[in-house]
Amino acid sequence: MAIDFTLSPDVEDVRNRVRRFMDEEVRPTEEKLRQNESDRNAYISAIVGLRQRAQDLGLWNPHLPAEWKGMGLGPVAMAFVSAEAGRTGMGPYIINAQAPDEGNMHTLLHAANPEQQEKYLRPLAEGRSRSCFAMTEPEVSGSDPTLIQTRAEKDGDDWVINGHKWFISGAKGARFAILIACTDPDADPPQARNSAFLVDLPQPGWEIVRDIDTMAGMGNHCEIRVTNLRVPNSAMLGERGHGHLLGQYRLGPARLAHCMRWIGNAEVALEMMVDRALNRYTHGSLLADKQAIQWMISESVLEMYAAKLMVMHAAYLIENGLPFKHEVAMAKYHVANTLWRTVDRAVQVHGALGYSTDTPLERLLRNARSARLVDGADEVHLQTIARNTIGWYKEEGNTRKATGDLL
Repeated sequence: MAIDFTLSPDVEDVRNRVRRFMDEEVRPTEEKLRQNESDRNAYISAIVGLRQRAQDLGLWNPHLPAEWKGMGLGPVAMAFVSAEAGRTGMGPYIINAQAPDEGNMHTLLHAANPEQQEKYLRPLAEGRSRSCFAMTEPEVSGSDPTLIQTRAEKDGDDWVINGHKWFISGAKGARFAILIACTDPDADPPQARNSAFLVDLPQPGWEIVRDIDTMAGMGNHCEIRVTNLRVPNSAMLGERGHGHLLGQYRLGPARLAHCMRWIGNAEVALEMMVDRALNRYTHGSLLADKQAIQWMISESVLEMYAAKLMVMHAAYLIENGLPFKHEVAMAKYHVANTLWRTVDRAVQVHGALGYSTDTPLERLLRNARSARLVDGADEVHLQTIARNTIGWYKEEGNTRKATGDLL
């Protein structure tokens, strides 16, 4: 029997070490910093110290191979590590596995030439720089990259780029961007229109218009104006016309990485919900004894169980070189909605306290709403799932492949 849900001893060891680090050092530091959020120097000092501590403990770059100062973990092991790190706000950044840098590191490892890797991947892997991924535009749907209007035109040995980007996470303070622009507007198929460029920052022609204020506050999700930005031909990442393929290669595993972290967020909310139910007394009994509260707990547990299995299966497919896009689409939709519903229920069980800023729930809820939009809106993934299901049924007369081909 090939199915085995036990973890290998080395993965179990890594998960436990990450859990201890988050519980004993990262979370207590987070709580202290939250009590005095205005002290920027204390925040920076704490971050630097914890990142060094992660390196000292051998918990740095879990997603990268050893030659890039990494732990060499595959997608399945990363699912457990990311879920543990996701139980804190800064955990992924402390171990250098945060978005968008984690996805950019994977992309550079896959598509960059040796010179580009040394210039851009090496500083990322060593924690000496940050990056951003500039694809989304306000004028066109982010779910259809073939519509990108940013243009890159050849001028001798250079490319001159003009366009407009927004919700570019991590743009402030980034030392470089992976910028997606249209180089071949008449290409057929349309997926061959775009190319990717490595852009050193800051430089003339790259203007940060604003840090977009969202319902979760300002989180370094920037609007960018690109005006006559000149880059050499050597700055192209991958082949000309492969920008769409590069983006899809990056976003598949990146979507799953988000899911891994969201599971950690949702697990915190579920535990807070149960703890509140066990300690809040009203109308003659604890909340935990009331059926309405029990249903909220049960529904959250059921959804979380399915979410974890989806993520584990999708990670298994990626790790073993099997087709995974359908399963990742299902995981992205289900985990994002599980996070939203679980945090919302936890707020409800906490009552007025949950609506206040005295617990992490209000922050979790505001951030959870974005999960149903980033890396593809719910409706895009549902459309993909339905299209795949219909196609497989036409080919094979059943829906087994659409449901994971498991039973």
